[in-house]
Amino acid sequence: MALSKRQKIIHEKVAEPKSYALGDAINLIQSLPKLKFNESVDISINLGVDPKKSDQNVRGSSSLPHGIGKTSKVAVFAEGPEAAAAKKAGADIVGFEDLLEEVKQKKDIDADVVISTPECMKKLGALGRILGPKNLMPNPKEGTVTKNVADAVGNAKKGQIRYKTDKAGIIHATVGKIDFAAQKLEENIQYLIEDLIKAKPSTAKGKYMKNITLSSTMGPGIRVDLASVERRS
Repeated sequence: MALSKRQKIIHEKVAEPKSYALGDAINLIQSLPKLKFNESVDISINLGVDPKKSDQNVRGSSSLPHGIGKTSKVAVFAEGPEAAAAKKAGADIVGFEDLLEEVKQKKDIDADVVISTPECMKKLGALGRILGPKNLMPNPKEGTVTKNVADAVGNAKKGQIRYKTDKAGIIHATVGKIDFAAQKLEENIQYLIEDLIKAKPSTAKGKYMKNITLSSTMGPGIRVDLASVERRS
């Protein structure tokens, strides 16, 4: 099959299986032919953990300093003062019993992030089959089960991302848009990596950061030289 003009340029510019310093990898991604939409920049980090062991699952959230170029739609399960605080902080959807019933009936919720107070979590188990597959079930490790819902809403609106190792022990996350300044993308990535290092399970042995790959939505994977990241972390 003949390659498109864009694919030919990518093949010429991207040397495989070469690894690039983080800054060079970002510059390379941004130098590739642009598409008609503003692509996201994504990162995949292969961690040296055994995902089959519950105590080695890496899960949490990271408030990237420059956001990801998208404002998240936030739903909050709360009552009383916490509900009022969530609304004031800018939550898009706030409720409890009424919201529970609405989600049950629709079998869906129009939100990118779901936050809950600890009290409301007691009944959210009933929404497990709806929120679970969408990775929307609130979790204390991600900061989405909290009494301080105002801060949680603020973090989500600013560009907080959530991460969780998949079955292969890999973290997948969006770290910005292709039109971000290269320095902002690099700072977002470094911030995420620092958070992942802090979240390293005590039972994980051997090399923790095994492989890092950057890509745009429709672009090729660019391997990042681990030494260029570890020196900064």
